[in-house]
Amino acid sequence: MATLAPLSFGSYAALLLFLLGGAAAGGGRWNVLESSTGVSAMHMQLLVGDRLVFFDRTDIGPSGLPLDSGRCRDDPYDTALPHDCTAHAAEYHVASGSLRPLTLATDSWCSSGTVSAAGVLIQTGGFNDGDRTVRMLRPCADCDWEEKPAVLAARRWYATNQVLPDGRAVIVGGRAQFNYEIYPPSAGTSSLLYDLPFLRQTREKGENNLYPFVHLNVDGNLFIFANKDAILLDYRRNVILKTFPQMPGGGPRNYPSTGSSVLLPLGPSGAEAEVLVCGGAPTGSFQRAWRGVFQRALDTCGRIKITDHSPEWAMEEMPVARAMGDMILLPTGEVLILNGVERGTAGWELGRDPVLSPVTYQSDGTPGSRFRVEASATMPRVYHSSAALLRDGRVLVGGSNPHAYYNFTGVLFPTDTSLESFSPEYLSDELAAHRPVILPPHATALSYGGDFSVRFSVAAGLGKAGVRVTMLAPSFTTHSFAMNQRLLVLESSAAAADEGKAAAYEVKATAPRSANLAPPGFYMLFVVNGNVPSVGVWVHIK
Repeated sequence: MATLAPLSFGSYAALLLFLLGGAAAGGGRWNVLESSTGVSAMHMQLLVGDRLVFFDRTDIGPSGLPLDSGRCRDDPYDTALPHDCTAHAAEYHVASGSLRPLTLATDSWCSSGTVSAAGVLIQTGGFNDGDRTVRMLRPCADCDWEEKPAVLAARRWYATNQVLPDGRAVIVGGRAQFNYEIYPPSAGTSSLLYDLPFLRQTREKGENNLYPFVHLNVDGNLFIFANKDAILLDYRRNVILKTFPQMPGGGPRNYPSTGSSVLLPLGPSGAEAEVLVCGGAPTGSFQRAWRGVFQRALDTCGRIKITDHSPEWAMEEMPVARAMGDMILLPTGEVLILNGVERGTAGWELGRDPVLSPVTYQSDGTPGSRFRVEASATMPRVYHSSAALLRDGRVLVGGSNPHAYYNFTGVLFPTDTSLESFSPEYLSDELAAHRPVILPPHATALSYGGDFSVRFSVAAGLGKAGVRVTMLAPSFTTHSFAMNQRLLVLESSAAAADEGKAAAYEVKATAPRSANLAPPGFYMLFVVNGNVPSVGVWVHIK
């Protein structure tokens, strides 16, 4: 019989909370997909065709995944292994479960990314010889990284990317970079730097403003959050349109204090937008952790309607304190918060008490009762973990390596190269008959504001709560921030029975009306029956 890892203090606290009624009791289940891939998943992105790309840094010594056909990488700038015959990136094909090594030429340590309108992963920055590199990975069976060294205008290490309405990427900040740039630059021009003093103003002794939280607002401007402060930026003119109130709650939220953030689901009107920021660490926690004092993380979330004329933060308390948590949007509009620790911060060996129990946040729930504690994992996911939503509604989780190199023995939290999945409660056997199945043929190409129909079946019939159609952009996840993810609840009609076919229905929906709401590219489209989503289908909007 397998021996389960002991529950952390945070997991015991979560259990006590739902025994006492402080948070709703949830469910879900965990499954190991790959016990050892050989590569620890510091970064993660799902591409069209259900190709899950994950990668680490290159200057970490040999991984456990050999490159194909005896190939090797020679990099005289690599500080760990100039001649390296192992892979530091891989592609996991969700349907087949197969694993394919990929070849990184330059160091991708603590980098960032977006996906282009054509579905190409555009990955930027890193460390050493990779800090100004742009890497591209196309979604095909035998594609590998294509790299363009030294093309960014500035070093991008711990920066954040956000896809723009025109499909390009804005790259914000990074260590000692108080600016932003847009890639690719306009035709016929070189990359330009735009000064952003806000990043300099929010930097503390322990930084606490790296990997800033960047969200594309419904008006096409950028919401940028760093440390405890936030602005609305017109990136085209480099003008701050609004300065938001400082977020209360006791401390910074960005790296290395490392909370997380998500743009909450956008409604059919597209007129309002709310941002949620959760977790982090009290001021000074990073310095204390270096001295061996691991302070309890923050247990608060702040929610703000960024489209309001006079916005204010509404604070909520999580069931368990958490730093280094990942926040992943589910097809239902809920937010899954998982991974992380209850004490300490990001950084080498600086986290303690892993939080094994995920928490689901019901974004449309009643304040004070929005959290539900889910089934506990057995594998700690601490520094350098990642997560991504799959098209079937599972959340894939990987990574965890709080060491300077791979270290599997004699340490508190060994390097983890496994992949596992969390299946939310909506995937339980009891709800299987309520799960919609999208029927072919279905729309694959959408136009802005265009109407389309989705046919689907439900064995148990429609629920009383009705049917919604949602559309979700997959995230580039690293360092507890899922860049570019957004979920849109589409304008749709009531589902009608499909005449002549038992348990079959049709719903008419309208695609998002502008690229401010949904930048061009590939999305996963879901039919949600009550709170049970279908397997998604890939659609492309432009």
